[in-house]
Amino acid sequence: MTGTPGVGKSSVSKILSSKINSLLISLSELIRGEKLYCGVDKERDTLIADLDKVSKRVQEIILSSDRDVIIEGHLAPYVVPPERVTIAFVLRREPEDLKHILESRNYNERKVAENIAAEVLDVCLYDAINRFGIERVCEIDVTSRGADEVVQEILDVLNGLRERKVGVVDWLGKLEKEGKLKEYLKDF
Repeated sequence: MTGTPGVGKSSVSKILSSKINSLLISLSELIRGEKLYCGVDKERDTLIADLDKVSKRVQEIILSSDRDVIIEGHLAPYVVPPERVTIAFVLRREPEDLKHILESRNYNERKVAENIAAEVLDVCLYDAINRFGIERVCEIDVTSRGADEVVQEILDVLNGLRERKVGVVDWLGKLEKEGKLKEYLKDF
């Protein structure tokens, strides 16, 4: 489960995990809890993950589990071995909605701008497709939807009742059409 910070990965993953009785690995909790970082980025107010250590630990957890494993975090494409991925869900959220969520988390202005730019430019989707292959990726627009509704869509995909889709949203085109693109990418 991947996507830009603020799209709802944690909430959706917790509900999904309880419904399918899987092991849930929150990458941010794992990195913080097991000190799998190599520094602090003070400008972005975040830890700098040691991707090699995180990847090794994730593989250990997967191999030792007797259940399906959900790995949740925007770093998932960088730390989960492709051969261990059945399907990668990429959650997406409309940029204006995402901006309000990130601001409510008291992210600084630069961190908000960078995360919105990442959402507009499909960074998490691109990374998932590049790492896991388009056939194992499913993009879901979570804008104006509750976590339970998103989980039901994921369950429908997992149970073969819905197709896996990529190309669900085009924030770049939407913002360009609305004349707002420069507003969201002005710092880049």
